[in-house]
Amino acid sequence: MSGITLPSTATSAVAPAVPAPVRKSRRRRHDWTGLVYVAPALVLVVGFFLVPLCMTAWMSLHNWPLMGNPRWIGTANYKALWSDYNFWNALLFTLRYTVAATAGLMLVGLALALLVEKPRRMAGFYRTAFFMPVVIGFASASLLWAWLSNVDSGLFSALAQAFGLTEGRVNLLATFEPAFWSVTIMVIWKMAGFYMVILMSGLQAIPPDYLEAARIDGAGFLQRFRHITLPLIRRPFALALILCVSGSMLAFDHFYIILAGGPQNRTITAVYWIFNQSFVSFRLGYGAALSMVLLAILVVLSVIQLRLLRDREDAR
Repeated sequence: MSGITLPSTATSAVAPAVPAPVRKSRRRRHDWTGLVYVAPALVLVVGFFLVPLCMTAWMSLHNWPLMGNPRWIGTANYKALWSDYNFWNALLFTLRYTVAATAGLMLVGLALALLVEKPRRMAGFYRTAFFMPVVIGFASASLLWAWLSNVDSGLFSALAQAFGLTEGRVNLLATFEPAFWSVTIMVIWKMAGFYMVILMSGLQAIPPDYLEAARIDGAGFLQRFRHITLPLIRRPFALALILCVSGSMLAFDHFYIILAGGPQNRTITAVYWIFNQSFVSFRLGYGAALSMVLLAILVVLSVIQLRLLRDREDAR
């Protein structure tokens, strides 16, 4: 005999129907469980982002001195902003720095990610070495770079003279262009490893079969990189780009420590000017208005980047 066929009622047990009130109770319990899990993060977001944001928006509508009582002035701070040429010059400089730093960080980060993403000999050592500058604080890195760039005791000027690049010691921080590119190179050196990790995670998620099939079909490295690698790392690339642009637009400490706004006050960033108005001139309400405008600019830039880099499936 090939087997005994049992009645369907014997082979499968029918699960009893769950009453609607019980289902609602379980769903409600699951919802509360999820809220408990996200509660710590929610408290941090509310306490350290939403509350300060609302306070800043409220301050921007007041004449808020460091000492004394605030006075409601409505949108007067925002109207005064339009004639503040120092802020617009600082914003233009910040945009220039953002373009230069973003281009350098994304190119160097992607190159490092392509170099170390495959498991090869010494790959772990190189990943660690490239990432190590990231753990250094910006203040410490800026102080180190200021010492290296010093015309008398620094290393850069002495090396340039030793290799015959300059006739004597040259102060890299005395004129605008060398100072600007010196600080930009420092930022690339410090932060490239961070973007390397983000892009490397995207590269390692690409199925090897895709690249192998393209290689068998005769596609070269540039063709594989353009038609397979870049489209498949779109989301990690978008994340790295948004973080890079946002971080560059908020640049302050390295320009403050290394250059102090010089030479000729040409390296004052938007955040540097907000700091100057808020904590040097003690115009806290006006500084809050500048902060809200900078926040709006960052939001617009992030939305534009997301729309340009979103996947085709997400656009539908």
